[in-house]
Amino acid sequence: MKRNVFALSLAVAALTASAQFAHAEWPKDRPIQMIVAFAPGGSTDVMARAMQPFLEKELGADIVIENRPGASGEIAYTALAKAKPDGYTFSFINTPGFLSMQVQRKLGYDPKTIKPVARIVDDPAAIVVPANSEIKTLADFVAAAKAKPGAVSFGSSGIGTDDHLAIIILGAESGTTITHIPFNGAGETRTAILGSQVNGGGLNVSEFAGNDTSGLRMINTFGKERSPQLPDVPTAIESGFNVEMTSERGIAAPREVPAEIADRFAAAVKATLDNPDFQKQAKQMALPLAYLSGPDWEKEMPNRLARFQEIWNKTPWVQQ
Repeated sequence: MKRNVFALSLAVAALTASAQFAHAEWPKDRPIQMIVAFAPGGSTDVMARAMQPFLEKELGADIVIENRPGASGEIAYTALAKAKPDGYTFSFINTPGFLSMQVQRKLGYDPKTIKPVARIVDDPAAIVVPANSEIKTLADFVAAAKAKPGAVSFGSSGIGTDDHLAIIILGAESGTTITHIPFNGAGETRTAILGSQVNGGGLNVSEFAGNDTSGLRMINTFGKERSPQLPDVPTAIESGFNVEMTSERGIAAPREVPAEIADRFAAAVKATLDNPDFQKQAKQMALPLAYLSGPDWEKEMPNRLARFQEIWNKTPWVQQ
């Protein structure tokens, strides 16, 4: 009996030592995979690639960015939720999509298995039209939609994303019917606007101001107040429409990732955001940096989820 207990103790000690050794080796024995839930060219993808070399330097590790677009982010979040919690898989997550999809459908993963690590930006949604469009203001956009119900089209980065929800609320506020066209990311939305495939589309402030704006015009933002990056663009609230919607973007890990790994990765993110060289790039990309720690960000999510549930109860954004 004593021999069996001794053997069991040795086994437990060996497993503990093995786990500690694995944590000590992290993250130098293989690359870290960072998933982006949208197609290349959008704000999340651009931000991820801008942060990549800074995070690599902070961690002393190689990072591989992998785009997994589709289902408004569910494909990426499912991959994250089902990944081995060993510190080698992280993902950028975006709200409202990460939360709104919990309202609108049964998911292929449990959101509770995902752990926020840090929020990076809080980026207002906005309406952008072709530069040669007759639509000059948000009032013009609403008037066009009222004149021909369903004839005005609006492109977004996907169902349940911030730009989609903004247009849903705008339609409800103004009593208009706007035809929604979902794409797989901001890059596709931008192309559709430039080609006049849609009357207007949703781009976040950074997706617009951080890129070539030729052929495009932003008519409003859905921020609480005017964006410092675009001080001449009015908010929807200023224009008489009570619509506020932003996109939070941050990083998450599988829930069971060891605390010391999550904490070290979070520290690398914070050090990156505090780096003057990265801040210079962020300014060039018009990124509205708005850091929150993972725990603080997660504490805010229930209230945001309740808000999206309220919107859904009044105006479901997909038909069941």
